[in-house]
Amino acid sequence: MNSPSSKVVLITGASSGIGEATARRLAADGHHVVLGARRVDRLAALVADVRAAGGSAEHQELDVTSLDSVRSFVESAHDRHGRVDVLVNNAGVMSLSTLDAARTDEWNQMIDVNLRGTLHGVAVALPLMRSRGTGHVINVGSTAAYRVDPTAAVYCATKYAVRALTEGLRQESRDVRVTLVSPGYTHSKLTEHGGDPQVRAAARAAAEELGMPAAAVADAIAYAIAQPDTVDVNEIVLRSTAQG
Repeated sequence: MNSPSSKVVLITGASSGIGEATARRLAADGHHVVLGARRVDRLAALVADVRAAGGSAEHQELDVTSLDSVRSFVESAHDRHGRVDVLVNNAGVMSLSTLDAARTDEWNQMIDVNLRGTLHGVAVALPLMRSRGTGHVINVGSTAAYRVDPTAAVYCATKYAVRALTEGLRQESRDVRVTLVSPGYTHSKLTEHGGDPQVRAAARAAAEELGMPAAAVADAIAYAIAQPDTVDVNEIVLRSTAQG
């Protein structure tokens, strides 16, 4: 963190997939990464890997559905380092099923993690960034924010909402940069839990066949962060060429 370009970057959902890849990439770029997720054992192992590779990292248990947990995560990092330069709202869940299955608990979980969790991050980090007159909020969306597919209606609804709130925040901001990164099929843990088992298996097979590595999404996030403070990369949509 001795370089003037080094930033304090907070990443939610950092224990696997896009969050883990982003942590590794940004630490390799010389940023200090603060990693949050519920699986503390995975976070600890990731921090050890990052430090062994010469990077700077720390972790804290985080449940993005809890405003108090998000407040502790963000404000503790701010207290330790005197600033929060970037917040990457990455935590997400995807439970696929048809609406007539009425899997309401899973619907509520997607709303709580994907949408409410993003709002919690914005609510806590934005005032700290505004007080310094600088900062960057990066929300990880999805290509599901641009089209709706059968079995994914609720997941798409949450990602459409993330896209809308990100655009609203961008329009309200002059001193804080705002970026939406929307990946298509990606190799991650997203398709391994919840939803109808048959649908989940089909989604997992499609992600394996058509998906891009999580590192590709991390590269997009790193690109947005690396731009000068006067340049706001508003939206990045990326898919593997195989997905079409």
